[in-house]
Amino acid sequence: MGAVRSKICGITRPEDAIVAAQAGADAIGLVFYAPSPRAVNVQQAREIIRALPPFVTVVGLFVNASACEINETLDAVPLDLLQFHGDESPEQCSGYHRPYIKALRVRPGDNLEAACERYGSASGLLLDAFVEGVPGGTGLAFDWNLVPAALPKPIILAGGLTPENVSEAIERVRPFGVDVSGGVELSKGIKDAHRVQAFVKAVRSWR
Repeated sequence: MGAVRSKICGITRPEDAIVAAQAGADAIGLVFYAPSPRAVNVQQAREIIRALPPFVTVVGLFVNASACEINETLDAVPLDLLQFHGDESPEQCSGYHRPYIKALRVRPGDNLEAACERYGSASGLLLDAFVEGVPGGTGLAFDWNLVPAALPKPIILAGGLTPENVSEAIERVRPFGVDVSGGVELSKGIKDAHRVQAFVKAVRSWR
């Protein structure tokens, strides 16, 4: 496998975006879901993006948002990639002229091969922990043994990752990328620069 990509999600401040970029993260995530403690509005998102250097992918996260809401956000915010965490159909995900990834909350018995086929238009699938009523950002890991080897879509592993366990997670799952939010925070939405640096270093040093 090639180099594993890293995404720091739930960025709410320009200084945290800069820390992630300087650490070598490949992407940052902006949460456009008002109930989340890590949610940002359009103005905050624009300020964060303005602070970024080039070659850092900006991912916008949505949960069962209306097409109107998503299009209004895209008109105002230069997002590179969309991430859907709700019950969106493949048709709903692919209607915005942007590549997208679909998040799945993994439970025993889930058919991830079938999900790859259903979301064939996705750039990849993000696998997160299942917690009833919570679309993501739980800080909980799931059983990595539930992920079959050699799925036909790039897999981004999320859920309970930290600088301390991400190397083991990569070893077990062999994902295309890893996604962290709570595992590198001082408090919800406020990143810890040292933990961000340690996380990205662990990912980049994995072989």
